Amino acid sequence: KDFSLSNEKDAHASDSDENSERGNWSNKGDYLLSMVGYAVGLGNVWRFPYLTYQNGGGAFLIPYTLMLALAGLPLFFMECSLGQFASLGPISIWRILPLFQGVGITMVIISTFVAIYYNVIIAYALYYLFASFQKVLPWSDCFSWADEFCSKTRLVSDCNATLDGEIIHANYSFITSNNLTCINGTMNYKPVQFPSEQYWNKVALQRSSGLDETGNIVWYLALCLLLSWMIVGAALFKGIKSSGKVVYFTALFPYLILLILLVRGATLEGALDGIEYYIGRQSNITKLMEAEVWKDAATQIFYSLSVAWGGLVALSSYNKFHNNCYSDAILVCVTNCATSVFAGFAIFSVLGHMAFVSERPVSEVVDSGFDLAFVAYPEALSKLPVSPLWSFLFFFMLLLLGLDSQFATIETLTTTIQDIYPEVMKKLRIPVTLGVCIVLFLLGLTCVTQAGIYWVNLIDHFCAGWGILIAAVLEIIGIIYIYGGNRFVEDIEMMIGKKSCLFWLWWRMCWFFITPVLLMAILIWSLVTFSPPTYGSVLYPAWGTAVGWCMIIFCVIWIPIVAILKIAKAEGNLCQRIVSCCRPAANWGPYLECHRGERYSHVVDPKKEKEHEIPTVSGFVY
Repeated sequence: KDFSLSNEKDAHASDSDENSERGNWSNKGDYLLSMVGYAVGLGNVWRFPYLTYQNGGGAFLIPYTLMLALAGLPLFFMECSLGQFASLGPISIWRILPLFQGVGITMVIISTFVAIYYNVIIAYALYYLFASFQKVLPWSDCFSWADEFCSKTRLVSDCNATLDGEIIHANYSFITSNNLTCINGTMNYKPVQFPSEQYWNKVALQRSSGLDETGNIVWYLALCLLLSWMIVGAALFKGIKSSGKVVYFTALFPYLILLILLVRGATLEGALDGIEYYIGRQSNITKLMEAEVWKDAATQIFYSLSVAWGGLVALSSYNKFHNNCYSDAILVCVTNCATSVFAGFAIFSVLGHMAFVSERPVSEVVDSGFDLAFVAYPEALSKLPVSPLWSFLFFFMLLLLGLDSQFATIETLTTTIQDIYPEVMKKLRIPVTLGVCIVLFLLGLTCVTQAGIYWVNLIDHFCAGWGILIAAVLEIIGIIYIYGGNRFVEDIEMMIGKKSCLFWLWWRMCWFFITPVLLMAILIWSLVTFSPPTYGSVLYPAWGTAVGWCMIIFCVIWIPIVAILKIAKAEGNLCQRIVSCCRPAANWGPYLECHRGERYSHVVDPKKEKEHEIPTVSGFVY
């Protein structure tokens, strides 16, 4: 007996599923690879290696590992358990605490914003992927699109030299015309841009001067964006039944490419110099005394594991009730962090070779984010024999890393729609999924104009920052302190079996104290150290920053709005209303009746009352 409202089944469901209403993963491999694909994204490749280099090399792994254990893993385990227990998406899951349902809405809205710009980054990868199908990579030299500042090598402008026993300072043309030699360390260089940098700005992006100058839609980026949305739509047309099979390729193949890049990079001259910059021949252990290092470690873990986005809850909601979500959480988290470390070796070995070839220190070729993915690393690859092959492999890897994260993000949105309108999704899953993709594609067209990169950076700066931290803080406070940490532990034990007090000691320490304190510290630190958004040296106009604030306000405003609405609909005086809104809804509990046991025998069955019309114990409509 289940929560079915009719005998008709969704494309998510099959006859062998435990939950015939919502459906389940076809097998555990589908779920684990989907989770790995969701957690392992572009940040593992283009941010973690740079942070490691910047924060003391191998010594950074100490705070990174500690933050994994203290902040990342407890939140990850909590969200996986939550979704699996109730088999509900990120909004409906807040039957557990109706007052905080706005937190789920915030997660879904932020995921929507991120889905818009994340697919634009995938479109960039697609563009470079197609550009790699040429005998000579178009960013390997200063071609017709370049200006006078483009150069493959650094150009000396002036330096010190010895003339007739005296040290003189002169321009480089005088030095060379008199057959003199510059004294080491005295050379000044002309401001030049390497071909890969000018290609990124002038050709790929056709970048305008700033957010004020929107320009035209870059048609080839728009086509790449359309193609990326078509791939996402095709992979999700049957929900988890189709995406669960696609991830066997999109989640696993990047590891093969990383291994190939690492093996190739390790055989290049200068690779060891790059690796030493990454991990460090002697790691700078004194860096651990700096608070910034610990903040970077906590922030990277938090964002890398994709907690508080709603995706972990959504993906876990399709698990069978007695799945061991504890071991799954540990496996996915360790895999995610190991991937970050492994990717660093592949990235820095090739960057070390580029520094060797261009006769520059490694520190001058190391970068993060867009500059690493679309400027520094492509430039390094262009210097290798058979460079189009290596370029194709790298951008194909970026494409796959982005896609499986995007699959889970869109699945989060469709799961939310399914929970709210189950009857609609049974009949119209494919049209609804395609509709979501089309709407998000149209919204993303702003990000493929000539000012598009500024919009991508703006959304990332605001929406993917504080909003997620606020949601995470409220999530753990609501579940552990209001719903009850001990009650939540009992819920988990209904799924994975009874565990000893010693087993739960660590999780209770983290959930009740350590993790909330760390999250609050990161949030306060982020607010105190806030700086207006910039892209490189380009400052944003005041209205652009205002738009950023409006976006984050739009994301989090639903938390107080929903809380006020819930209290207004409750009965009694103000204190009674608040207390009643802090109790679980009448229909909170395991999705299937056979799993409820005595603890949840009172749960209202939506067979008798439609889910969205069930009055809760609080007296308001949920």
